[in-house]
Amino acid sequence: MLVSALITFIAAVHYFYMRGVWLETQTSPTQFRYIDWTLTVPLMCIEYYLILKPAGAKSGMLVRLIAGSLLMLVAGYIGEAIYVEQNVLWGIISTVGWAVIIYEIYAGEAAKVAAASNNPVVQRGYNVLRWFTLVGWAIYPIGYMMLPGNLLHGLVEGYDPTKSSPVDLAYNIADAVNKIGFGLVIYTIAKGATAEERAYARA
Repeated sequence: MLVSALITFIAAVHYFYMRGVWLETQTSPTQFRYIDWTLTVPLMCIEYYLILKPAGAKSGMLVRLIAGSLLMLVAGYIGEAIYVEQNVLWGIISTVGWAVIIYEIYAGEAAKVAAASNNPVVQRGYNVLRWFTLVGWAIYPIGYMMLPGNLLHGLVEGYDPTKSSPVDLAYNIADAVNKIGFGLVIYTIAKGATAEERAYARA
């Protein structure tokens, strides 16, 4: 719960700051968004490790999840802010990092540890979390593909950048869904596991 609270706190601080950048410059606060993600996404990976640690999760699993998240974020930033003309290539590299995470939580050690857990609350919560990672995190590439020269740019070509940014809108929706959703699932797991422990202690 503390990690989940930290994620939402970091996101809230950055969003207030990014709002100020947008109002002052009318430009996308890309670098600040990636600073936010570089802090919060590995913390979301740590949440996977923390809920599975009582079931036997090893530190190697955590390293793979964090490495995948960092590859995803660094490549995404390079494609969005440095080599914009090559953003398709860097988007593919970024997707490899996401695929590492997806493999780990669906077929790797994390999936095996979760399946072997004798705590049904953790198992149910884990299944919801990985759906967030599979479906909810897929919103980010949709925003990324709206960048100039990318696959979905034709859908937003001609928008007025002083009024709104479709890329930022997609990222904002994704952040709200995933960070708040992750936190609610973690809360449900913590509450359910605590209730089971108390029931076991009374028995």
